[in-house]
Amino acid sequence: MEAQTDMTADPREWMWAEACAVLERVEQINRQIFRLRAAGMQAAVWQPPVDMFETAESLGIVVALPGVDTRDIEVAVEKDMLVISGMRHLQRLPSGAVIQRLEIPYGRFERQIRLPAGRFELRQPEIADGCLFITLTRR
Repeated sequence: MEAQTDMTADPREWMWAEACAVLERVEQINRQIFRLRAAGMQAAVWQPPVDMFETAESLGIVVALPGVDTRDIEVAVEKDMLVISGMRHLQRLPSGAVIQRLEIPYGRFERQIRLPAGRFELRQPEIADGCLFITLTRR
């Protein structure tokens, strides 16, 4: 949401609104954890956002991964961590196309989520509507 600026109002007010809008955008980028890495490194360059919910029997995680092929996603439980990793490939551009804006993060991603105390069993993850649905049942 962009701040509306009214140049006739007190300049401090519209400058504050503009500053808040810029901070909001920076926060969005920061949440994506979009870091530049040296060429050839296998380190993750972004983290997908997640939602997590818990019941007495299970733990549910929803990972936003629009445009990521299921073959490019790995899910593993390592000790007390759930690790979701993979790759989002840049789509083939038409011949002669020039990128005007590139806001969606591409490249290797990884998200590590510390699990609550207890033992969990990973069920088969499912993908639908651009989201990965993971269920961990308590043992």
